This record gives sequence, structure tokens and C-alpha cells, in this order.
Amino acid sequence: MSASKSLKPKVELDKTRDALVALGLEHSAEVLGDRLPSAVKADLAPHRFLDELLATEIAHRDERRVRTSLRLSGLPTDQTLENFDWGFQPGIDRKRIETLATCSFVREHEVVLFQGPPGVGKTHLAIALGIKAVTAGFGVNFYRLDDLLALLKRDADIPPRKLKGKKYMSTSLLILDEIGFAELSRPEAALLFRLVSCRYQKGSTIITTNKSVKDWPEILAGDEAMATAMLDRLLHHCHVFNIKGRSYRLRELEAQMKP
Repeated sequence: MSASKSLKPKVELDKTRDALVALGLEHSAEVLGDRLPSAVKADLAPHRFLDELLATEIAHRDERRVRTSLRLSGLPTDQTLENFDWGFQPGIDRKRIETLATCSFVREHEVVLFQGPPGVGKTHLAIALGIKAVTAGFGVNFYRLDDLLALLKRDADIPPRKLKGKKYMSTSLLILDEIGFAELSRPEAALLFRLVSCRYQKGSTIITTNKSVKDWPEILAGDEAMATAMLDRLLHHCHVFNIKGRSYRLRELEAQMKP
């Protein structure tokens, strides 16, 4: 076989790679050389090979989307439903959580409220549901209350109608962690109320709190009317979880202290 003939398949493969890259299918171009010999050996029909190549491209793009979305969301990525210790908190209705993991509550713009003392898994579950929502294709943003209040104060003078471009307002799922550890000032409470009012029935929210709803006036600068109005919006379409039990962190501390 002449050198020119032996080079022909490589040249043709390079042309195919170039065409794939031109179409934006960079991953397919990258794996083409590895996938093609096995397809030829298996006598795979051309359309079947194309299906597999495109499926690989789609899977790669989805993985890249999830990685990017998780990074932008602010979500920790080490707290998932798969590594949640259900046995340590048997009082949590696992079936209800798994139903929420389908993300139907995000589609319906509903609220999830996790109530309970520190360390019982509220934040872990909130983050885990956020990761599920990212995987399902929804925009998610995670904030500790103090961090979100800093953003709300920065944007305090912006009219509500012009806040649509802010991530905390436009995201499909807003996760707000650690409400109730400190009493808010009246201006802070008003800004939080504005956020809840603007997102009402337009976006989904997950909240974790160490306070029961009857104590929310205490959180919101002692303003019972504001607390009632805020809870009226939050609880209208809401999945409430009252988590009781031992603290994961105390369990770990106890384990470390054992001789």
C-alpha cells in the first residue's frame, strides 16, 4: 500500500473532526478517533454510531452545565440526598423529601420550610434539594441570611420593578439559610419582606430556620404585622418540615471525645 493511500483515512477523519468542531461539537470531535474503530469492529450501522456519538456529546454538555451551574449557585457540593444519614434522623419523612427531589415544587413556585434546632440536617437537606434542582436544569442560588442581607442593603434604593435582573430575585430556586439566629433590624426586615413579596408565586424558595413560625415576629424586629404578612405569602403553598432530634455536629464531637 502506498503512503498516500495509508494517509487517506486519517485525512478524511481529520476533515470529519474539523466539521464537528465547526458545528460546535468539540467533544464529539475529541472522542471520534477512539469510538470509530470499535464501531467498525462491531459492524455498527452508521446511524447507530451517529446516535451514540451525539449521545456522548449531550451527556458531556449536561455534565459541563451542571458543574458550571453549581459553581455559580454558591451551593456546597458535598451535601447530597445520597449521603444524608436518614437513620440518624428517623423522624424526617424520607418519601416527602424524595418527592420534593423531583423538583415539582420548583415548577409550581412553592416554598419549602425546614424548622428545627441547630445541627439536625436542615441545611444539608436544603442544599441537597438545590443540587437536584440544578441537575434538573433550574437556576439556583444559595445564601446565608447575612450574605443576602448585604446584597439587599446594597440594592435598597432600586425600585422593585428594576430588581428583576438580580440573581436573588430572578432565580428559579432561592435557598435562604439560617433565618432566626439574630433579630433583624426594622430596615432589614423590610428588605426581606420586599424580597418575599416580589418572589411570591414567581419563584420557589427554601428556608431553613431555628425558629417556629410563631416566633417570627421576634425575628422581624418585633413587627407582628410584617411577620403575619410575610408568613401569609410563604405558607400559602408551602411544604413544612419540623425536624427534631440530635445534632449531627454534637454526635461527631461525642465520637471524638470517646476514649
